Amino acid sequence: MFSTPNRHLSDSYMAPENITQITEFVLIGVSNLPELQIPLFCVFLVIYGLTVTGNLGIISLTRVDCRLQTPMYFFPRHLAIINLGNSTVIAPKMLVNFLVSKRTTSYYECATHLGAFLVFIVAEIFMLAVMAYDHYVAICKPLLYMVVVSRRICLLLVFLTYLYSFSTAVVVSSCVFSVSYCASNVINHFYCDNVPLLALSCSDTYFPETVVFISSATNLFFSMTIVLISYFNIVLSILRMRSSEGRKKAFSTCASHMTAVTVFYGTLLFMYLQPRSSHSLDTDKMASVFYTLVIPMLNPMIYSLRNKDVKAALRRFMGNLCCFLKAVQFLKLQVNKEMTKVKLLKEKFM
Repeated sequence: MFSTPNRHLSDSYMAPENITQITEFVLIGVSNLPELQIPLFCVFLVIYGLTVTGNLGIISLTRVDCRLQTPMYFFPRHLAIINLGNSTVIAPKMLVNFLVSKRTTSYYECATHLGAFLVFIVAEIFMLAVMAYDHYVAICKPLLYMVVVSRRICLLLVFLTYLYSFSTAVVVSSCVFSVSYCASNVINHFYCDNVPLLALSCSDTYFPETVVFISSATNLFFSMTIVLISYFNIVLSILRMRSSEGRKKAFSTCASHMTAVTVFYGTLLFMYLQPRSSHSLDTDKMASVFYTLVIPMLNPMIYSLRNKDVKAALRRFMGNLCCFLKAVQFLKLQVNKEMTKVKLLKEKFM
């Protein structure tokens, strides 16, 4: 996703008539070892299945349960939508490639793939920052919470997050695909990402690499600044509380988000702050597996297992579902009885 500016020029600037523009790319995938394809397919199928189930569960619960119709659960719903979108952009194509020998993707499909990935990953970065601000207001300014984080403000923050992520995706993906790809078309990755794509270019990549670097560095800096300032004030506010019960309640309010932030930003910092001497595309690939597939699977578990309201809503939902199924079964039995009576009456008068 990120890259540092690294000017490299094409070999003697190939003449236009000697350049053959690439029309499709080949994705190596997580591994190109034949014996690992089926086991990896099974592992990632389970991961994607859990991701879809968990995130759809969070989206459904926060929509149907009246007790979760608050700003505190409005943002986790959109984080679940983003996680579901991010994994759905990556996983289906990846799963198919485990089962086929020809792992190709067209030029325009690759560009669309990159753009969609950037929309969701940038949206996740800033949605976590928005959620940190939400927790800051809830704990540090509880009396003003419903005013500061009103429904209109919530909708505005979510709209701006999606708008900015879409704009960033358009700009960055346009820059990445503005260069020429005319040499190798084999991408050492399981999806179309900035760094492995630019490594294949046969023209000057200084400008797109600079755009990618500035964009990613700016996004990380501002989002992490919001998160750190918010939690710095939250910690100060918790330490000032005299009641141990109040401190415990305040901590439980933001425990789920703190866990999600730690896992997500920890992965990104591990990936992008390591020395260049030990950095490789294989390392990028493994880290990408974590933040595109594993984290979207973990987030619903984090928010459900560590949140009493969500667990209570899940129990109510399951109870209502059981009652509904019992009612359907009862109606089915009653209909069968009536049908049997009608049939007996017809036989009697015939």
